[in-house]
Amino acid sequence: MAASAVLLGTALLYSTSSSKAPEATFVLLDGSLRTANDFRGKVTLVNFWATSCATCVAEMPMIVRAHEKYRSRGYETLAVAMSYDPPSYVVNFASTRKLPFAVALDNTGAAAKAWGDVKVTPTTFVVNKRGNIVKRYVGKPNFDELDKLIEELLAET
Repeated sequence: MAASAVLLGTALLYSTSSSKAPEATFVLLDGSLRTANDFRGKVTLVNFWATSCATCVAEMPMIVRAHEKYRSRGYETLAVAMSYDPPSYVVNFASTRKLPFAVALDNTGAAAKAWGDVKVTPTTFVVNKRGNIVKRYVGKPNFDELDKLIEELLAET
């Protein structure tokens, strides 16, 4: 997989050549399970984060805004809490901030490993309707650029 890295603001952007999203299983806060297959046909943002990560906490309102802006058009968001994040902190964060999207606990670290051995938070992936990763951001994304990308991907058939 060829990848080029470009520094954009505070985020390191990796442009990938349409690699398939891994088939990791995510355990949501309600105990249900999701896989990348569950998001086929939708544009999906997968955000690896932690309650102890100041940048993650600061960007969450923008992730919520994007989710609310695009969800009626076939857009999904999955926030994946890192294995070191205490589940009670994640549940409290999601509840008090009324996160309107799926939140998963990666207790074993298997999902982070499957998605490229994610260690730095936030790390955000944008997946197209065909289940291909089209962007990976390490650090806070440029949300104007992200909005433009989401619009383009939603317009694809």
